[in-house]
Amino acid sequence: MQSATSSQLGLTHRSGSLQESLSGKVILTVAASAFVAICAHISLPLPFTPVPLTLQNFAVILVGMLLGPVAGFSAMVLYLAEGAMGLPVFTPHSVGGVAHLLGPNAGYLFSYPLAAATAGWAVRVMQRITTRFRAGLVAATVASAPIFLLGAGWLAHLLHIGTAATWTMAIAPFLPGEVVKITAAAGIFSSLQRWRQS
Repeated sequence: MQSATSSQLGLTHRSGSLQESLSGKVILTVAASAFVAICAHISLPLPFTPVPLTLQNFAVILVGMLLGPVAGFSAMVLYLAEGAMGLPVFTPHSVGGVAHLLGPNAGYLFSYPLAAATAGWAVRVMQRITTRFRAGLVAATVASAPIFLLGAGWLAHLLHIGTAATWTMAIAPFLPGEVVKITAAAGIFSSLQRWRQS
C-alpha cells in the first residue's frame, strides 16, 4: 500500500505536465484506475450486509479531485471496464467480472465515474472562495452523495428491502468511515496541491 501510494504521489507531482499530452493523460488514467483497484483490495466484509468496508470511496474521490472532472471520470470508466473484463480490480470478497457489476455492489460501482467528476468539479469551484482543505472537504462530501444514493438505491431494488433495512445495510454502517475518508482525501489533496506549487 505504501509503495502504491508513493507511486500515486509521484504521478500527482508531475500531473501538470503529464495532463498536457495524450500519452500523459493515458498514463494518469491507468495509474488512477490501478490506485482505486489497490484500495478496493483493502476490504473488510461485514456479516449483516453484502457491501464490504473498503477504501474505494476514498480513492475515487481523491482521484477526482487530483485529476479533475474529465480525467477522473475517464479513470473510473476504465476501472469499471477492467473489472467487466475479469481483471482482479474489485474487492477480493466478490465473484468479479460482469457478475459483480450486476450484484449488490453495482450501484456503488456505477456511481464512481459521477462521483469522481463531481469531486473534480466541486473542488475547483470551491478553491476560488476558500482554502484548499475546506474545498476538499466540501468536494468530497458532495461527491459522496451519489455513491450512497446509487449504492443504496440499487441494493434496495435488488434485495427488495424497505427504507429501514436499506439504511441499516447500505448507509449507516459506512458513515463513520466515510467521515474519515473525506477528511483524509481533503488533507492529501491540500498537501499535494501545496507541494506541487512550492
